Amino acid sequence: FPVTIKVLVVDSNNRIKDQRDIKNLVVAVGKNYITSRMTANTSTIMSHMSIGGGNVAATTSDTLLVSEMARVVLDSTSVSSNTITYVTTFPAGTGTGTITEAGIFNNPPANSGTLLCRTRFDGVNKAAADTIVITWNVTVE
Repeated sequence: FPVTIKVLVVDSNNRIKDQRDIKNLVVAVGKNYITSRMTANTSTIMSHMSIGGGNVAATTSDTLLVSEMARVVLDSTSVSSNTITYVTTFPAGTGTGTITEAGIFNNPPANSGTLLCRTRFDGVNKAAADTIVITWNVTVE
């Protein structure tokens, strides 16, 4: 499952402050989630993205973020061929500080739910007036 994400930080004047393209991985519970959805609708669909400040490398055994700071509902989900794209906006005032990790989950409460993907990256600074938009692509090969 090749996975890539784009992290875009925009200030209050809509100027790009930072932009990153990051490789990512689908964690083991995420792979189990995908295969379970192929046979039944019992698992809730992926619906939220989280950001955090954890500095531990992402591994396939992850089930949560290390230090979750904010979780918001996905702006959109789209499928093209064998790729699903999730887009989420963390608005001004939400999840401020140094962001070093992100994940996709299937429910709103922080530190809970099924984790599909997690990534760890060099710090992205989000001031209170900044917005972060994350575009996350998961490709099934």
